[in-house]
Amino acid sequence: MAVEVGGLKSLDMRIPVSTYRLQLRKELGFAALEPVVAYLGDLGIGDIYASPITRARTGSSHGYDVVDPGEINPEIGSPESFARLMENVHARQMGWLQDVVPNHMAYDKENRFLMDVFENGPQSEFYEFFDIEWNHPYPTLRRRVLAPFLGPHYGEALQKGEIRLSFEKGAFWVSYFEHRFPLSIESYGTVLAQVQQQIRSRLERRDPDYLKLLGVIYTVRNLGSAANREERIDQTTFVKAVLEELSQKNGFVRTSLDRSLEGFSPANPTAASLALLDQLLSEQYFRFAHWRVASEEINYRRFFTVNDLISVRIEREEVFSRVHRLIQGLVAEGKITGIRVDHIDGLYRPRAYLDALRKALPDTYTVVEKILALGREDLPKDWPVEGTTGYDFLAMATQLFCPRESTEAFTRCYEDFTRLEQSYSRLLREKKRFVIGRRLAGDLDRIALMIHSLCARLWFGPDVTIYAIRRALVEALSCFPVYRSYVDADGPSPEDRRWIDEAIQTSEENLPQLRAELEFIRRFLLGEMPHELAEEDRAQALDFVRRFQQLSGPLMAKGSEDCQFYVYNRLLSLNEVGNDPSRFGIDAEEFHQFLRDRWLHWPHTLNATMTHDAKRGEDARARLCVLAELPEEWALLLGRWSKINAGKKPKVGDLSVPDANAEYAIYQALLGSWPWKNEEIEGFRERFKAYFIKASREARSFSGWQNPNRLYEERCCAFLDQILDWDQGKQFLTAFLPFQQKIARYGVYNSLSQVVLKTAAPGVPDFYQGTELWDLSFVDPDNRRPVDFSLRRELLAEIRGKGDQPGYRKELLAHVEDGRIKLFVTHKALQARRLFPELFRSGSYEPIPFSGPQVEHAFGFLRSWGTQHLIAIVPRFVTKLCSSEEAPIGPAAWSDTSAPLPESLSGSWRCALTGNSRHWEGQLPLKEAMAELPVALWISSGVDAPGIENGAASG
Repeated sequence: MAVEVGGLKSLDMRIPVSTYRLQLRKELGFAALEPVVAYLGDLGIGDIYASPITRARTGSSHGYDVVDPGEINPEIGSPESFARLMENVHARQMGWLQDVVPNHMAYDKENRFLMDVFENGPQSEFYEFFDIEWNHPYPTLRRRVLAPFLGPHYGEALQKGEIRLSFEKGAFWVSYFEHRFPLSIESYGTVLAQVQQQIRSRLERRDPDYLKLLGVIYTVRNLGSAANREERIDQTTFVKAVLEELSQKNGFVRTSLDRSLEGFSPANPTAASLALLDQLLSEQYFRFAHWRVASEEINYRRFFTVNDLISVRIEREEVFSRVHRLIQGLVAEGKITGIRVDHIDGLYRPRAYLDALRKALPDTYTVVEKILALGREDLPKDWPVEGTTGYDFLAMATQLFCPRESTEAFTRCYEDFTRLEQSYSRLLREKKRFVIGRRLAGDLDRIALMIHSLCARLWFGPDVTIYAIRRALVEALSCFPVYRSYVDADGPSPEDRRWIDEAIQTSEENLPQLRAELEFIRRFLLGEMPHELAEEDRAQALDFVRRFQQLSGPLMAKGSEDCQFYVYNRLLSLNEVGNDPSRFGIDAEEFHQFLRDRWLHWPHTLNATMTHDAKRGEDARARLCVLAELPEEWALLLGRWSKINAGKKPKVGDLSVPDANAEYAIYQALLGSWPWKNEEIEGFRERFKAYFIKASREARSFSGWQNPNRLYEERCCAFLDQILDWDQGKQFLTAFLPFQQKIARYGVYNSLSQVVLKTAAPGVPDFYQGTELWDLSFVDPDNRRPVDFSLRRELLAEIRGKGDQPGYRKELLAHVEDGRIKLFVTHKALQARRLFPELFRSGSYEPIPFSGPQVEHAFGFLRSWGTQHLIAIVPRFVTKLCSSEEAPIGPAAWSDTSAPLPESLSGSWRCALTGNSRHWEGQLPLKEAMAELPVALWISSGVDAPGIENGAASG
């Protein structure tokens, strides 16, 4: 919810002082978190920010594949162990920010709601729970949900005997390897008819067990006459109980049952058995299909393009209630103090959902996972939330350390090396067209058929063909400039209109021959019909608009984040979720305006610099921004390294691999993530190859997920093995490592600056697990590796014991490779937030206008709350401030550069990082503010600051 200046909230709402994201899993469950909570409390963290805790698919590594939102995941702990953990958390005055998944669940045998649908069809209480188009226009998908999990095509899977029929605990199941679904109860009759044929001539007609079997068959045949759902449940329970009893007590019945099952799915299928099994499968509420079918024909909405994640209809009141029941209870009990909403853009009606969530969880801190277009888009100010998960801060902070004046030289270097002249926006549209044609064609067909049927019924649209409207939709979606708009029954906002008009205008420029069809799409999206529509047509038109918006988000994500970011490689630090790689740096004023708007409208939003979905670690990005300062040196070394390694490139056909674009990205990725310690190189080599394979498949230039080019991947990995081997790659490593070490050293100062900025700026600083030490990780799963909390606990204890000693701080700066300096700055900054919560939470925001010779290299701001004030200052573009062997501190770096201090702020200031005090009148000299450390966080409270004096902020 947008708030007034000062960020006043309900007195009952807990606003986090800071958050720390934890990826829970079997190895890091509730019990294992007990010592971690103690460590995080000592570090200065306010709230734990946890990945989903509801029951997920067995073995889940992330928790987003939910199978039951009403239960705590037993793999990470019990309700009792969670309650004990919460006692520990709250005893330390900490909160718990919980990730909630309202968009989807796992398409899995463990999902009892979906299995109930398969068993009972329209009679299931969950028949409308999932976002399934039961009345699909294609006969093969009508009243049957696609199950796209087969490796071979359906007929081949049948012939191989891979689809099996089984009986367990009174129920019939059909399985394809790990995928196991129940037969519909009505189809039991097909199986039992085979059983009856086998035993009819061998048992007396009045045999009690034979009569029981007949009773079961009769019940199955008459299930449709059940008066209500409860009666059907009783009848189904009776059927299963009798079948289980007969199978256990009557060996002849069991043998007949086994033989009948074998008749449907023998080890060596026959024409007769194939016909039997195919007939039985045609009676189910699911339809097995090759996994690629989902890309072209599908009747359920997925999470992005993930076949085994099926979306739910959260807009339905009963679905909302069931999905949130557990979370509501935990909030009511005071265990959970905040909510993070996953994938808000996937929802049918995001604003309506958030209204319902606020009503269900009033006075509960709420942030949404929302990716905003850099510098162009704001979070809707009428949303009842406290902000986002912080991708916008991550992007802007990265851009701040990228010098705009290097744009032309860096672009020229990239284009000269790769021989590619790429328009970023045009390339992005190409990638989105590729994704919609190869991965989301079935989703596209759904909305194309909707609008086509509408046009056919309206006097102004009967000439619109399905072919033309489909092409027009592809173009409009590909040209959509943001993830999605939020048009609903009340019509478009000015922002919605802006995005829709821009998309249609660009589409018309690209495809002028489809101007009429594109105009139809614009009219429907904006609700500008030439005449009043009938009620049924209005409802279908609104449904089209909502479905269009649901599709545009995943398309942007898959086209940009999961494709374009691995193709357009100019500067990899900018290829990040929420960022815009077509931009190359921002000036200080733009970042100041961003932070001022944050203070005015979203003072409690998260400030992130790393997330579990990020493309690379925050400190790898910080290093690569240093590279942007040195375009000439980069171009020179790039050519030298390529020449050294040219003879190591293997061939795939006539192509030497990796190609120039991939080779360019390889060198950047190595510079960003090269480990500090030599003993980590061996493991790093294997991690790098895994990263390269994923990057190659995401790029889809020479390999891909659907059709992996394993020869290409193997040969590229052989190239990597050679250049990263101390013997074979000696010449390259000798040329590479000095520059890498230079970049790494300078990158330290960007990293520390990020910590101070996100901690002192308006918003709530968020720390991803483990990033209090150096984070040089690659994209997931690499960034979700276990964290060594024991090491961090030991280092923090050392810092708390010695942090007030100037000699110790000097040692930290001299040995940056161990990461203690980052942990030190993080801890001290967090302690300051704890000591002055209102200053950091609600203090005003004013840019600092520097003067002197190094003004271009300083960024800072002043925040005030009553008599409390803070000043945060960080360096930019450090390669021009000092050599790589020196730190940007003291007179040598800052000379006479200073910040003005008005009379009201003149007086005594104390450094939150070192505990040192200074008395300044009129001017704040940077050579004093950053005399000891390369970043500054100074506080004036009008009185001696308790806890900071003499370094006591470390406890």
